[in-house]
Amino acid sequence: MSIDFYKNSILPFAAIIIKICRAYTNSQEDFEDYYQEVCLQIWRSRENFKEESEWSTWIYRISLNVCLTLLKKRKNNPQHFVSDSLPPEVTVYNFAFSDESINQLYAAIRKLSEIDRGVILLYLEEKSYKEIADIIGTNPNNVGVRIKRIKKRLEKLIEE
Repeated sequence: MSIDFYKNSILPFAAIIIKICRAYTNSQEDFEDYYQEVCLQIWRSRENFKEESEWSTWIYRISLNVCLTLLKKRKNNPQHFVSDSLPPEVTVYNFAFSDESINQLYAAIRKLSEIDRGVILLYLEEKSYKEIADIIGTNPNNVGVRIKRIKKRLEKLIEE
């Protein structure tokens, strides 16, 4: 990967990648692995970008797909740490952000299903229902219903 590509095409969208990777990991080591893999996949797939959507939408799509793929690989390989199997009392807050309220939100988000994590992250980024639907491969009406359910679930998780 060239330094120019990283500086111009990935670094301006690092916040997107960080948020998504953070929602799918529970340790600094896993976070760093996911982040590196996302960046590598963005670079590898750069020729496939057809400019039918925004570059940021492409970044979201790749980031979500890479995180979901890595999560599945870890679940299928019991020798690796499986992020979804943490006991509820175990949380790791030493990466990406230090604000306690943000940490509580991410802890709750990590308890959501894999796809719901992606949906709520996109919603928090103020993506339209259409953009979210395009990224996750569904329709905007489905996104609206899903977001309403996710909000209720997050409220319960945060109150606990």
